[in-house]
Amino acid sequence: MLETSARLLRLLSLLQAHREWSGAALAERLGVTPRTVRRDVDRLRELGYPVNASPGTGGGYQLGAGAELPPLLLDDDEAVAVAVGLRTAAGQGIEGIGESSVRALAKLEQVLPNRLRRRVGALNAFTVPMLSGGPSASPVDPALLTDIAHLCRDAERLRFEYRTHDGAVSRRTVEPHRLVCTERRWYLVAWDVDRADWRTFRVDRITPRPPHGPRFTPREPPAGDLAAHVSRGVSTHAYAERSVVRLLVPLHEAAERISPSAGTLEADGPDACLLRSGAPSLDVMVIHIMMTGFPFEVLEPAELTESVGRIRDRLDGALARSVGPHGGGTPNP
Repeated sequence: MLETSARLLRLLSLLQAHREWSGAALAERLGVTPRTVRRDVDRLRELGYPVNASPGTGGGYQLGAGAELPPLLLDDDEAVAVAVGLRTAAGQGIEGIGESSVRALAKLEQVLPNRLRRRVGALNAFTVPMLSGGPSASPVDPALLTDIAHLCRDAERLRFEYRTHDGAVSRRTVEPHRLVCTERRWYLVAWDVDRADWRTFRVDRITPRPPHGPRFTPREPPAGDLAAHVSRGVSTHAYAERSVVRLLVPLHEAAERISPSAGTLEADGPDACLLRSGAPSLDVMVIHIMMTGFPFEVLEPAELTESVGRIRDRLDGALARSVGPHGGGTPNP
């Protein structure tokens, strides 16, 4: 009995992970016969899980929305509360739980009955969140996040218009791979079909242009650590000027103040770390590094040291002209 229950849970997990499975593929993954798969599917249906089956050589099993909520130990009101909570967490970009919220929401919405979907949609449509973070925050419609998550899961192409930072709009067709969340923004890592290369897109600049599809065979991702890959792209590679400096503080202390979207950090012994970042100009880069409040030394490029000297001279001049206990100048009339 325990073995059967464990297999049912494994089967349910597989059905949630992909849009459609053939009976042979499920049997191979579970280590059973296709006949056992059919019996297990019938058991899931008896428990209330809406498993659809299509006949023929191209057919398979698919977890769909049912007339009633499957036995998740949640009543209707609790299911709505969970869905709204997941949508809120996904849309706010809360560190550490944003991506998990999108995955959980995608699974929950897949089996929500229509009556509950309408309740969740109405509540979200007529609720205005008061976001923290000021104008730099980039709220994203949770419905867009879940739609992209479904396309990533089902390996379907996504078509959309993309608006760059300068307002230019272009049409894109991509093979979506993963969503990556920072403290304020969501990014999509995808293979750009027309450019034949991996690209990273800010989700708040995406406007879907369906129909989407067709299906595609997933590619090897551009990096094993996608979070680090996106961090390098948005904090360093996107800029004309790049630098490496050594911060004279431990890695954990620097990480508390420097976000992944501002630069990548690497330990350099127990009491120092390396910061790799980018900026539109070397002078702007110096200001950004100074704003961390940490002592530092420039490793590269050499021109950054010259920029530090120029800014020091400007600050010395401003200090000399200022009125106060450390300045001997007089105010301008």
